[in-house]
Amino acid sequence: MSIEQLKDQIPDFAKDVRLNLSSMASDETLSAQAKYGLFVACAIATRNPTVTAALESVAAAHLSPAALTAAKSAAAIMAMNNVYYRFVHLASNKEYATMPARLRMNVIANPGVDKADFELWSLAVSAINGCGTCIDAHEKVLQDAGVPTASIQTAVRFAAIIQSVAVAIEAAGVTVALAAE
Repeated sequence: MSIEQLKDQIPDFAKDVRLNLSSMASDETLSAQAKYGLFVACAIATRNPTVTAALESVAAAHLSPAALTAAKSAAAIMAMNNVYYRFVHLASNKEYATMPARLRMNVIANPGVDKADFELWSLAVSAINGCGTCIDAHEKVLQDAGVPTASIQTAVRFAAIIQSVAVAIEAAGVTVALAAE
């Protein structure tokens, strides 16, 4: 499935989402690997199979097998870390922050692609999942690596757009289902 086919699934009530998806697809401010890895990692984080299949299909033509795997790894490892560290941050009992997480996360240290790209993908997924602790940690690594603030903002903007595409498509399905009743 192409970006155009994905756009065709976005209902008219979400015209702005459709326009944002178009602008994201044509955005060339990030490297191809960073951009298309964001497509994959963020699509997986939405948990929407239509969005995931479409954006993974688009990205596959632009990513090496190692980069595609790393983008999927970023989504998977952040699914775990975002739950855990959001809990540690939100829990009233601050003793949890002093305890070892005991979660394997070797892929963060050795993702198989440029570390900054992997961190960008992890930050974007953390934004979708709403983990402030992880957002701060990944943003610091990116800043320390010299990644421009504008690139970090673009990654989070992409995450927001991809999440809104998933929500719009799901809302359209709900509308169709309710009309059938």
